[in-house]
Amino acid sequence: MRISFHGAAREVTGSCNMLMSGKNKILIDCGMFQGGQFNEAKNNEPLPFNPAEISSVIVTHAHLDHVGRLPLLTKGGYSGHIYATPPTVELTKLILEDALEVMIYNKRKFGSPILYESTDIANVVSQMKAVDYHQPYKLYDLIFEFHDAGHIFGSVFVEINSEGKKIVFSGDVGNVNVPILRDTEILQDNIDVLVCESTYGNRLHETPMERQELLQSLIYQAIGRGGVLMIPSFSLERTQELLYDLNDLIDRKHKLPRVPIFLDSPLAIEATKVYRKFTQYYDEEAERLVKRGDDLFEFPGLAMTQTREESKHINQIIGPKIIIAGAGMMNGGRIVHHAMRYLSDERNTLLIVGYQAQNTLGRKILDGESPVEIMGERIPVRCHVQAIGALSAHADQNKLLDWIGGGTTLPKKVLLNHGEPEASEELAKRLTNDLGVKTTVVSFGLEAKV
Repeated sequence: MRISFHGAAREVTGSCNMLMSGKNKILIDCGMFQGGQFNEAKNNEPLPFNPAEISSVIVTHAHLDHVGRLPLLTKGGYSGHIYATPPTVELTKLILEDALEVMIYNKRKFGSPILYESTDIANVVSQMKAVDYHQPYKLYDLIFEFHDAGHIFGSVFVEINSEGKKIVFSGDVGNVNVPILRDTEILQDNIDVLVCESTYGNRLHETPMERQELLQSLIYQAIGRGGVLMIPSFSLERTQELLYDLNDLIDRKHKLPRVPIFLDSPLAIEATKVYRKFTQYYDEEAERLVKRGDDLFEFPGLAMTQTREESKHINQIIGPKIIIAGAGMMNGGRIVHHAMRYLSDERNTLLIVGYQAQNTLGRKILDGESPVEIMGERIPVRCHVQAIGALSAHADQNKLLDWIGGGTTLPKKVLLNHGEPEASEELAKRLTNDLGVKTTVVSFGLEAKV
């Protein structure tokens, strides 16, 4: 068996791994590249393999950098199944439809290419086959099994057994004690090769308690200045986690004053409906609250703005307010329009709550760039810029080390992907020096023998 890497290699986006077992080629994820014009231009390049030769596809979760190029597969001749958990099946449809809307808008506004059409998305959805956690599935000469990664709703790490070998693809590993989600399951023993993400391989997050306390403090500060709190948020998990925390602080603990809160993201609103549908995937605390009659995603002061007219109306609300809007990296979506209006006012706050890829607007602001270019205009950044690492959906260095080293036996070999070079290389050093695990940071096109 061999594994080759066709994305998220010494970078974070574009996840795409291929397992070659006998005559079969199994693709694990096929995501879109994100982060500035250079990265996004790579999506226009032909896939580095013939889609018609792919035997099967396995999807770890429904983030765009893991599913965004699936329509290119079906468009290129792939006709087999795409395996994912039931929530991932439904969320993937929403993610791809939203991506197409963004591409159509960018085509009209900037002349950018459209990668695929709605028929290609329909083909992806029709080819998806739902497989739940802990249901071993025989596929050709191998058996795969999904385990809960605790990253976003329905996310998995994949255990594959073939030719007497055990390979695990981590997908994205979740943070600790994330609201709503169950904790990342324990890694299995006797793993020959672990392909593992390393997004925050050189970072440590705040604790969950610190996270909520910091969120509360930042909201108080923003309100005290009479300003606007902008939160660019990923539509899946990050938004739902924020709503959960805000509900907890406002409605259960009564620790925040009532101010208008706007969820200004049609995709996040639709994704939240999926969360409400699959309550059996909640953790124990969330299940308990639901059984008690608590709506996790609804509380006084919250308005969900679906239409553009409703979104524009937010600007007419005078005084302190909180705006949660996509995209999470500020590389599109309604948050861009709010940023143009509010970045230059020192009373306002921009709160970063997720990973910001290189060359995205969010990353530029987080790195201290000012002014920044938005839709052809130079906008000075005078507002307060804050970040809460613990609100990330990704595990930090300690969580990754604990997860990889938490079994009775260590993996024989670890291949690190899905991380910027400095993050991947630091994690590799820790794995080698602290745990004694043979570790390699992969590069694009690398082919590794199992």
